[in-house]
Amino acid sequence: MRWREKFQMAMLMLFHRGSEKQRLSNELQFHLEQQTAENMGRGMTPEEARFAALRMFGNPTLLREESQSTWSWNWLEALWRDARYGVRTLGRSPSFSLTAILVMALGIGATTSLFTVVRSVLLKPLPFHDSDKLVMLYEHFRQGDKNFPYNVVAPADFHDWRAQTHGFEDMGAWAWWGCNVTGDRDELPEVVAGAGGSWNFFSVLGVQPALGRTFTEDEDRLGADNVVILSWTFFQSRFSGDKTIVGKQLRLDSKPYTIVGVLPQWFSYPNSIVKLWVPYSSIFQPEFLQAHDSHQSYVVARSRDKASVASAVKEVSALQYQLHMQYLDKPVAEDVLSRPMIDDVVQDVKTPLIVLMGSVACMLLIACLNVSNLLVARGSARRKEVAIRGALGGSRLKLIREQLTESLLICMAGGILGVAVSYSATQWLATHWHDLPRTDAIHMDGTVLAFSILIVFLAALLAGLLPAISSTGKNLLASLQDSSRSIGGSASKATLRKTLLAAEIALTVTLLISAGLLFKSFLNLRTSDLGCVTENILTMKYGLPESQYDTGEKITAFHESLLERVRSLPGVHAAGLVSTAPGAGREGDTLFTIPEHPSSGPILELDTLVRKSDPGYFSAVQIPLLRGRFFTEQDSMGRTHNVIISKKFADQFFPSENPLGKHVKIQWAGKNDPQEIIGVVGDTIHDVGQPLKATLYLPILAGVPKHTGDATLVVRAASDPLLLSQTVQKQFATLDRALPVYDVLTMQQIIGKATASQSFSASLVLAFATVSLLLAAVGLYGVLSYLVTQRVSEIGIRMALGAQRGEVLRLVLLDGMRPVLVGLAIGLAGGIGTGLFIKSILYGTRPLDPAVFVGMMCSLLLTVIVASAIPALRACRIEPTQALRTD
Repeated sequence: MRWREKFQMAMLMLFHRGSEKQRLSNELQFHLEQQTAENMGRGMTPEEARFAALRMFGNPTLLREESQSTWSWNWLEALWRDARYGVRTLGRSPSFSLTAILVMALGIGATTSLFTVVRSVLLKPLPFHDSDKLVMLYEHFRQGDKNFPYNVVAPADFHDWRAQTHGFEDMGAWAWWGCNVTGDRDELPEVVAGAGGSWNFFSVLGVQPALGRTFTEDEDRLGADNVVILSWTFFQSRFSGDKTIVGKQLRLDSKPYTIVGVLPQWFSYPNSIVKLWVPYSSIFQPEFLQAHDSHQSYVVARSRDKASVASAVKEVSALQYQLHMQYLDKPVAEDVLSRPMIDDVVQDVKTPLIVLMGSVACMLLIACLNVSNLLVARGSARRKEVAIRGALGGSRLKLIREQLTESLLICMAGGILGVAVSYSATQWLATHWHDLPRTDAIHMDGTVLAFSILIVFLAALLAGLLPAISSTGKNLLASLQDSSRSIGGSASKATLRKTLLAAEIALTVTLLISAGLLFKSFLNLRTSDLGCVTENILTMKYGLPESQYDTGEKITAFHESLLERVRSLPGVHAAGLVSTAPGAGREGDTLFTIPEHPSSGPILELDTLVRKSDPGYFSAVQIPLLRGRFFTEQDSMGRTHNVIISKKFADQFFPSENPLGKHVKIQWAGKNDPQEIIGVVGDTIHDVGQPLKATLYLPILAGVPKHTGDATLVVRAASDPLLLSQTVQKQFATLDRALPVYDVLTMQQIIGKATASQSFSASLVLAFATVSLLLAAVGLYGVLSYLVTQRVSEIGIRMALGAQRGEVLRLVLLDGMRPVLVGLAIGLAGGIGTGLFIKSILYGTRPLDPAVFVGMMCSLLLTVIVASAIPALRACRIEPTQALRTD
């Protein structure tokens, strides 16, 4: 038969199966009637003729089944029959069905949500043209920090790379920038985060603006006209989507900038907080733009193809080594490293997302084991029914298929419910997880739906296969001879349930330990000692526009006037100025040498964090003075020859000597003169969770244009500092109406903001662990209840022979504790492995922290005791006479 006829027959059997069955029955009936008529023509009676015809043709039902066995799509009909049988069976036990569906919905829904986030953030390509060809280039110091080998690039290095190497198709650069935005029509001033991008930066990424154009090469030069490109969010919020804004002017730091373009709505690189872009050269001073030791930029390169990346990086690295040899007295890196741009974007959340995905996978496995345990118990109760079906001709494969269909129906119902809930859960995750990159790419699509379907089938197989095999074993028919007392179960069923419970406990312990380590790490972060007082401290940032505050006198006059006004406010105990408050970020570092420690040869300059502060800052936040003195009024207005260092600085660079009176030679106030160390103060943490860094303080009231105009006002209040917020901000408006104030935060809010991501991920893992613990408790309760029911007669006999209720209680508890202890041992091994895996994201917590391990074990054992109590007490109350009469 030709393929077309076969296809037509297959479609006929698929869509007109009922009519074909009727046609087959009619045809068999026709032939039977014809044979009956022939027999009657031979003189037989009608009854004899029909029996003779049946003897010739055989059983019509069997003939019909044999004929239908050759048809196509029989498997589909069998599946439909099993599904109807499964629905009827599950409908007879609604409490069991509802419990199993809810358990699977929880596991499948959580897994789907996390998979959506992981795929969108870690696996989905960046929304750029041929994004797999984009790599980030970094400088690498051979003697640098091994834990952080990727160093940002100096502008002069970038220009040399682009001009003198040809392995990459092209490369662009960008650097962070910020500015005050003011308008000409009484718009409110605001501070926005921005970036400076090279003229070819957007073409390297393959990004076309939604409106206008990108930068030209002439605009990316020193002294060129000021131009700006807006992000879509800033375009909408500031200008209400007015397309005529292109070509008009916007004032940034009191300077007019011409708006030349608006970026697409989907563009959010490097971060959604970036509201506008200006040309790369415009954000640097001329001396920094030409420096090979001023590391501030990020370089994006587009490779010609994947195979050429290694050779292209080698070419750039060879050039970088030449620059290093040319500037041996400067901190110029020896090598260049690369990594895919996608890895660069997601580096901070990759490990937490993997941990969370592993957590929900454990929770899904626990849910499957829980449902599997329920199915084992249910299968034990249905042993006689299954045995009868087997005795009537049902094959073992068919019986297994029927029970797997029930498991599939449970998982399908749970999957539908779980996917529906996961849609809202995914949106909640994307909204509430601060600092999560690529949130705009997070959404459910066909791939997620296909993953959910796959999870449903895998969960159905995992939850249903063992119970199905167990309930259709070789001794199936023997159950027809069992007494009703033994129908509830057997030793093999009890062993299977204990094994499943042990696996469930092992996964729960692993998850509990992971949650405990992460939560303790978060608590350590949240309670970090910043090195200063954090209670009742209010901070707010501001930046004086360079075009308006262009002299040291103007800058210092504003700072001093502000401090005088704020310190005189009621409720203010103290106030001071610092460039960046403790815990608020790195700000920047500087390179220096120590004249008293001359080198015998060319060496790299030393590195330290830099802060600028006024004389009252240290007292305001109670940073202790360890040696020497603080800044005074004598260290202002051009007197820039004194510095203060932190204890870490003194210990690191003056380990066995008094640093007072010594000098550090740094680039400051346009000079590279030695600065005298006049004091040593206590250490402060620049970023919560990061290692302590040596810090050097410069006088902010020295009046250095372009260096002391940005400041953070720190106010120590008598009570709630937020009550002073509006009053303090009015002092700014009194001095300069157009000056915006931003990041108005208490010190506690700064710590909370810095630890928000760790708090969120730790809370999620803890929630998953709690749910898993509850599921394990339910599983343990079910197993013990099952064992008590199975051993009613045994318990009755023991008590009739004199066993006390306490002995029965101990017997039941020990029987239930064996799988718990086995699971606990396996789970501890899993917890050790997990702790070592997440070591890099722990803070102040060891991967094998004894307190966490003991605490999680106690939590589990307490839950086990509670879950075991009811079945054990029920066993103690069994009346021997009633148990012995049970048949």
